[in-house]
Order: sequence, then C-alpha cells, then structure tokens
Amino acid sequence: MSAISGAVARTAASLLAHLRGCDNILFLTGAGVSTASGIPDYRSPNAPVYKPLQHGEFVNSAAVRQRYWARSFLGWPRFRCAQPNSSHAALVRLSRAGLCANLITQNVDRLHQKAGHAPAPLELHGALFEVACIACTSERAICRDELQGAMAAANAEWVAALGGSAELRPDGDVEIEPAVVASFAPPTCAACGRDLMKPEVVFYGGTIPPSTVEASLALAERAGAVVVSGSTVSTFSAFRLVRAVAARGRPVAVLTRGATRADALATFKAEHDVGELLTEVAGAI
Repeated sequence: MSAISGAVARTAASLLAHLRGCDNILFLTGAGVSTASGIPDYRSPNAPVYKPLQHGEFVNSAAVRQRYWARSFLGWPRFRCAQPNSSHAALVRLSRAGLCANLITQNVDRLHQKAGHAPAPLELHGALFEVACIACTSERAICRDELQGAMAAANAEWVAALGGSAELRPDGDVEIEPAVVASFAPPTCAACGRDLMKPEVVFYGGTIPPSTVEASLALAERAGAVVVSGSTVSTFSAFRLVRAVAARGRPVAVLTRGATRADALATFKAEHDVGELLTEVAGAI
C-alpha cells in the first residue's frame, strides 16, 4: 500500500468512526465531485479563473443572452455527454448501504442521476437540461436538446463557418471570440417570440424557488450529520444548510481540498481527492 493510499484509508476509517451512530446522514455535493468528469469548477485550487454568469446581467441584457447561448450551443454536446466518475459511483454505493440517506447537489449536470443515485438528489441550483421563457411564466419548460436543435437550424451558416474547439467552462458553455458571438441568432420563445429563454438553473445573484429552499432546509433539519463533498460552500444557499445541521450540534464533515466557508463549523475535515476518499469509504462499509 502506498503512503497516499494508506493515508486515504486511514482518513476513511476516521470519517466512518466520526459518523458512527448518526442516522439520516445528508450529503451535500459541489462542483469538485464533477471535475473528474471533465466539467471544471470555479474555486478549487489551481482552477482556471472563470467569471460566473450573473442573473441580473442575463435577464437585463440581450447581448449577454446572445453571448451565453452562442457559447452554450457549442458547449452543450460535450456537457450532456459527460459521464459519472468514481465520486458519483461511491455515493450510489453509500446510498444503497444506508450511509447516505439524502443527497443535495449544487451541480447542474445530473451526473448523480446518470449514475443511478436513489433517492433522486435535490438539485439546489436546478439543472441545465430544461429551458423556459422567463417572460411566459405559465409556459412549460422544454428539453434542452429540443432547443439545441432549434438553435442549430437557425444558425446553420454560423455553424458551417465556425472551426476549431474551445475549452468547456463550469456553466457548460465555452469561450469564443466576441466577433463570432455577434452573428449568432439566440433562441426565441415559440409562444411570445422574445429572446428570453433561460436554462432552469439559478445563476449567481438569482433566487432559488421557495419550494426548493423549504425542501432543502427540511432535509438539513432532519439530518443526523452532513458530509460536504467537493464544495467550498461559498453560496449562502449551501452554507445555511450546513449551518442548520451544526446549530443542532450534529457532526459536520467537510471533504474538500482547500478552504471552505464551512470550515469553522466542521467537526471533521479532509483534503484528499474526493473521489478517492468516497470510494474508500464505500469500500469500507
């Protein structure tokens, strides 16, 4: 056994001991769980510097929406084809073994579902797989793949003139030159004709639906412990869940490299690769 694998095994054993006797354990996952699937994050050590898309900018600027959809159009095929990694597989095993009673994810990639996680994770910030018009609030959401087809048809010449590839970003889009964006035709609503189509995710500065807030807090308030996995807990929507568990004197385990907003509340902290550590934990129970 190598020194690294030995350290991971010891940490896994310590974590299980720390959680012994806890029931209804809640796992909270973040972008660090999906990086091994090729989806980058915003805040992990050595991560490229990305500027998150702001809700207000998206809603108030047609140019920002055009830029987002041009970049999303190019990034979507790779994003939707991303596959679960060892972290997702380990969490499925932990759920089946009863250690992970509930899972809340900040990720918008549906990789937990693709891995077969049950019960279905609560998506704190939504997912990129549905799109709706923010002007037609009564209209149904449509499948992102359906919108992709419509954008492809409307931008056939744009696609034909485009060459090369670009690096995937955390929002599931790619970086492209402004001059290229300028000739892209953004999607419009089939009902009202406006260019106010938005993925069913909560952008930075946006508001989480009240039903999601209530459901997430209910899980946190029932949890016998919370295990933060691959998240810096930088958003308040995630931090308040950890705080709710800590306020009741329950264990808070943080399995994330680098500093997190929840470190001061943590009763256990580990900075190993999250996939390696969760796999070790799953194999030890």
